[in-house]
Amino acid sequence: MLAFTKIDRTQMKKRDVMERIKDFKEVYILFDKHKAREQADRCIGCGDPYCHNRCPLHNFIPAWLKQVTEKNLDTAFYISNETSPFPEILGRICPQDKLCEGDCSLHDTHGSVSIGAVETYITETGFKNGLNVKFSDKKTGKKVAVIGSGPAGLSCATFLLRKGIDVDVYEKADRAGGLLTYGIPGFKLDKSIVQRRVDILKQAGVKFILNCNVGIDKSIKEIVDSYDAVFIAIGASKGRFPGIPGEDKDKCHLAMEFLTKVQKKLFGEKVDNYIDVRDKKVVVIGGGDTAMDCIRTAIREGAKSVKCLYRRDEANMPGSKKEVINAKEEGAEFMFNVSPKEVTDEGVVLEKTKLSEPDTDGRRKVEIIKNSEFLEEADVVIFALGFEMAVPDFIKEINLEVNKYNNIKVNENYQTSNKKIFSGGDSVRGADLAVTATLDGREAAKNIAKYLDIGKS
Repeated sequence: MLAFTKIDRTQMKKRDVMERIKDFKEVYILFDKHKAREQADRCIGCGDPYCHNRCPLHNFIPAWLKQVTEKNLDTAFYISNETSPFPEILGRICPQDKLCEGDCSLHDTHGSVSIGAVETYITETGFKNGLNVKFSDKKTGKKVAVIGSGPAGLSCATFLLRKGIDVDVYEKADRAGGLLTYGIPGFKLDKSIVQRRVDILKQAGVKFILNCNVGIDKSIKEIVDSYDAVFIAIGASKGRFPGIPGEDKDKCHLAMEFLTKVQKKLFGEKVDNYIDVRDKKVVVIGGGDTAMDCIRTAIREGAKSVKCLYRRDEANMPGSKKEVINAKEEGAEFMFNVSPKEVTDEGVVLEKTKLSEPDTDGRRKVEIIKNSEFLEEADVVIFALGFEMAVPDFIKEINLEVNKYNNIKVNENYQTSNKKIFSGGDSVRGADLAVTATLDGREAAKNIAKYLDIGKS
């Protein structure tokens, strides 16, 4: 209980920076059993654990930390996989500093327990030792279609299987995984890790229908009529432009377009209009994790220089601090308090900004400093300014209600305006975290089971 007074917080070690910028292999080196136990033993076992409460999935974090400490890896594995459909993935990509670790009782005094690193260690070591996740042996005779195979879709499929419900997953891409496969670079999440979870679901009975664009390759009406329920998890992948002159120039690209094309190239897939940044000056506009992904990808793609342009200061960047640190280590430059005004043939015209005094909610608005324009030279401009929902025709075809942001409307049970159809993840919330999409998939599966009158919630 007092190990934290003797043992400092330790995170996973990173590969040498000069090696890692040459490839897309994972940057972090997993804990060994000694380091995992040591860090797990720092947990003080709070009676009302803030880490558990702050985790969107409400994972039983202190419970599996204790089991690691006591060398009960099998028990830790099953506890960790009980509430999460893929702990080894979320352990890698969750912004723990803003979630579980950020609310750890030791955060401000002795440094948080390295929850994400231990979480990843548990499942990776469990798989290595021959452990596997459990699914129901009893089939209910019910079948659900899941449209989209990103975090929400894979999560929903996992928990439906645990209820004995058969699942078909429709995916328009060549590979399953959605954002996990095409949107998050391999240096954060190796693609074999995602494919392993897909293979586990296949072995458990899930059928993946790939290269199937619902509404074009397969009628939505046919899907709705052929299944007992449908879960829509199509995400919110439409990027945002800033609405400035010149943003339609050939040198300008959206973040997800860039990341997806690079990943397709790495897979050896056909890529139309590949975005070549080699030996070019690249600027990335935005300050979240997606911006950091673009920056670090451009560096690995051989850019001459890579700069991040952000309209607030570093303290107000919305992404994970560790991703900013990694980007700096790998050679990225940062320009804060600047806002794009226009894209020209030479680069981006920027205006300097400042933050206003806090309003009644404590929010500080961005204010443009008059007559502060200057030119930042750039050959390639990548906008990482967030995402929104692009309503596909099949949503309109079945008349599902959407809100003013074009997000699908659902009730507290994740049901849409058509009670047979459920939805969750970014297509409902708008752009958010992979872990919140995972939560929606899990909870939607429970409510689908209720709707089909199967088992308890």
